[in-house]
Amino acid sequence: MTTKNLLVELFVEELPPKALKKLGDAFAGVLFEQLKAYGLTAADSVLTSFASPRRLAAHVTAVAAQGADKAVSQKLMPVAVGLDSSGNATPALLKKLQALGTDASAVAGLKRAPDGKAEALFYDSTVKGATLTEGLQKALLEAITKLPIPKVMTYQLADGWSDVKFVRPVHRLIALHGATTLTVKALGLEASNMTEGHRFESDVKAFAIREADSYEAQMLEQGKVIASYSKRKAEIAKQLAAAAAIVGGGVKAIDDDALLDEVTALVERPNVLVCEFEKEFLDVPQECLILTMKANQKYFPLLEASGKLSNKFLVVSNISPLDASAVIQGNERVVRPRLADAKFFFDQDRKKTLASRVAGLDKVVYHNKLGSQGERVERVRAIAKAIGQQLGGDALAQHADQAAQLAKTDLVTDMVGEFPELQGTMGRYYALNDGLSAEVADAIEDHYKPRFAGDDLPRNDVGVVVALADKLETLVGMFGIGNLPTGDKDPFALRRHALGVIRMLVERDLRVGLADLVAGATPVFGDKIQDASAALVDFIYDRLAGSLREQGYSAQEVDAVLALRPQYLGDVAKRLAAVRAFAALSEAPALAAANKRISNILKKTDGVDAHVSELLLQEPGEKNLYAAMQQVAPQASAQFEAGDYAASLQTLAALRAPVDAFFEGVMVNAEQADLRLNRLGLLATLHHAMNRVADLSRLAT
Repeated sequence: MTTKNLLVELFVEELPPKALKKLGDAFAGVLFEQLKAYGLTAADSVLTSFASPRRLAAHVTAVAAQGADKAVSQKLMPVAVGLDSSGNATPALLKKLQALGTDASAVAGLKRAPDGKAEALFYDSTVKGATLTEGLQKALLEAITKLPIPKVMTYQLADGWSDVKFVRPVHRLIALHGATTLTVKALGLEASNMTEGHRFESDVKAFAIREADSYEAQMLEQGKVIASYSKRKAEIAKQLAAAAAIVGGGVKAIDDDALLDEVTALVERPNVLVCEFEKEFLDVPQECLILTMKANQKYFPLLEASGKLSNKFLVVSNISPLDASAVIQGNERVVRPRLADAKFFFDQDRKKTLASRVAGLDKVVYHNKLGSQGERVERVRAIAKAIGQQLGGDALAQHADQAAQLAKTDLVTDMVGEFPELQGTMGRYYALNDGLSAEVADAIEDHYKPRFAGDDLPRNDVGVVVALADKLETLVGMFGIGNLPTGDKDPFALRRHALGVIRMLVERDLRVGLADLVAGATPVFGDKIQDASAALVDFIYDRLAGSLREQGYSAQEVDAVLALRPQYLGDVAKRLAAVRAFAALSEAPALAAANKRISNILKKTDGVDAHVSELLLQEPGEKNLYAAMQQVAPQASAQFEAGDYAASLQTLAALRAPVDAFFEGVMVNAEQADLRLNRLGLLATLHHAMNRVADLSRLAT
């Protein structure tokens, strides 16, 4: 079967830049999968997607003009329903055959085959393969329907009466199989071989694509468009590096893949230009300047080798004039008011201290059930003081209290009002301007950390304490009023806050218990919330379990360790390592099974006292187990208390033989009550000794 390459293009008005890459990948991907489902592609067919601000396109190699015929076996009905007692077709069967386009002559060729408990009739036929025009028509409509469109718009077609819903108005449709135009329709358009190039720099307004394989080259040569998203992105990155090298001094364009993606989606023919602004603006914190250049103007700031901002920046223009001076001057003129605003906000904000802004937080609503930001700050202060006292005494508590009191005050500054992303960052600058210590200033900036997966932790103890307090206040408050995450909805980022708490407790190995933290944070809310401590602790342990599984620990290992609800989360990694080492021992399966058996026995009794009377030990099996425990348990306990969990479990492995002998030779539920209770006490003592690191019964298969 001969094949040709296929090209499909939608020529549209400017697409939303932040969605362009997803739209391009989805359009090409669904189209390819649909063509494959219709049997129109080959095993070695290759898909290439194109996406620019004004087009979505797909190129597929080795596409057939018609799919191969398919043999189909279709179940009709049970034999008892389709044939009467004489073996003749029933009216029901004849009606079914008629619906399939055949008649009674097909009855003799029907096959019988088991279908569950009864036999059924099957009709074998050959379905003719879909033509490319038929298959592409359906594939194209499916690809359009499944596009991840962020916001649909409705627009009128050329007839003035009909309207269509799509991400942006579509003006042309191309469908080429080799050099042949296919007669398909979509969004009120009929396919042709005509498209348009760059809005300003194309050789002609519209031009014909000669064949599917010439599309990319023609778009570049005639249309002045780099149609491939990935190639355009690579070209921009290359030009950014080259422009930075021309500036010299070791400067580099800021590394921001999200910005690079967005700019790639804004231009069709990138041309990187070097611009600059007045050096006086460098007196403003560079985070402000970088943010306004990136967020508002889509510029690439240049950083010196030291990380300090340069007064030069790079612009990715969508045009390439012979004299670019007008473009450069225009961009410099546009950015200047933005930087001037930032300088004005910075200068004005520094006229008031952070301490003088604390009262202003009473006017900022935090949550209608939890009060203002001012009330929230007081709760965070109380939690921070308690944690600081526990971790570092009076000095840490005092510094944490001061940082917590001022941490939110930059929310009422002009700069953060204009650029909310700078909250915390500006607080640090203003704190240093007020003469506060670097320790407190850093904590003000860092108390939002970690803000996302992989983010840094606060850089000092004060920051850790305030960050813990801030996240705990959010978690306890939201759980206390019933604002819990559901499914994929988590408007208050409680999962992220929980992971932040976990990371600080684990990575800083803080000797403070999780349940104690939650219990200590609850009373500061007074009667504003219900006590949801137990649910919150479970939620945090669930987040921890998921995080540990993502790190490569097995569900069984995680379950065994977290079943004990270890209070010091910094110990969890050591416990997991110990469990993994224990599981590799030859004694592990038998001891895990024995632990499971002991757990089941103890569950059936009411509060057995973990006490053993040596005088009541009668059978050799219980005497030997008791003697072995007297020798092994103290050593294992000492190792556990020293934090050597692996050695503790290794020591306990020596109990395998006496434990096996006990269950082989001793009747636990003896008729004599004192013997029965003593044996249960022996098992309870054993259970306690063996399950301090982890619940070993969870390792039983």
